[in-house]
Amino acid sequence: MSTYETTRQFELAACAEMLWLDRPMAWRVARLAERGFGVGLWNWPHLDLDALKATGARFTIMNGYLEGRLADDAGADLLLRSAKETIAIGKQLGVARLNLHGTGLGDGGIPLWQHEVVDGAMWIKARDTLNRICDLAEAEGVVFTLENLNQLDHPGVPFGATGDVLALVSAVNRPELRINLDLYHTQIGEGDLLRWCEKCLPWIGEVQVADNPGRCEPGTGEVNFAAVAQGLAKMGYAGPVGLEAFAKGDSDAALDAFEAAFSF
Repeated sequence: MSTYETTRQFELAACAEMLWLDRPMAWRVARLAERGFGVGLWNWPHLDLDALKATGARFTIMNGYLEGRLADDAGADLLLRSAKETIAIGKQLGVARLNLHGTGLGDGGIPLWQHEVVDGAMWIKARDTLNRICDLAEAEGVVFTLENLNQLDHPGVPFGATGDVLALVSAVNRPELRINLDLYHTQIGEGDLLRWCEKCLPWIGEVQVADNPGRCEPGTGEVNFAAVAQGLAKMGYAGPVGLEAFAKGDSDAALDAFEAAFSF
């Protein structure tokens, strides 16, 4: 039972891939559900879907593709095929949002298709690819998000900046595509978290958090997440907030710190 259940201001979730690393995935998911958290996942091929469904957990987000990219013909076609396959998996689990990046990520989060400079043709192609994604999402009754990524952890990732993601999602401006606003990446790439939240607000599908440096729970780094939570509430955001962070020590203690920061 959650300590802060009566004062949660947001739908809180946590990434099961990053907590209790010595435990099986179904155990992690069940533990998050027991504590009243939604569950975030990364890629699905390694998962025992029946075991995850049996936990009764509420799945808030997972990667919406296994391969592909936004800004060239071959990559876009690959992305659409991969997204269609992943939609079927997401529906089995009842996942609320399917997440995208400018390109697929390899080992250690290194982009598989690196571009330091994104030209006008790539922008146009990315917008068109996202419209194709929205057509697919509309037909299937699902929602995709586009996540910002920082260049320190993901060097050369195209469309990773918070402003780039906002520009693409707002240009497409369809309900099937929202922003996965990851404030860990924004803190590294741009800072000024609350102003970026306000700029992105009409298109946010989910806010994700981890402290910096270290990518661990609130209170382990430089970000005042209690102030971020208050700011989000004041601007009218009441949607999901996901902890996509490793635990500095004990995973349950990390969840306590996250919950405390976003409950008032």
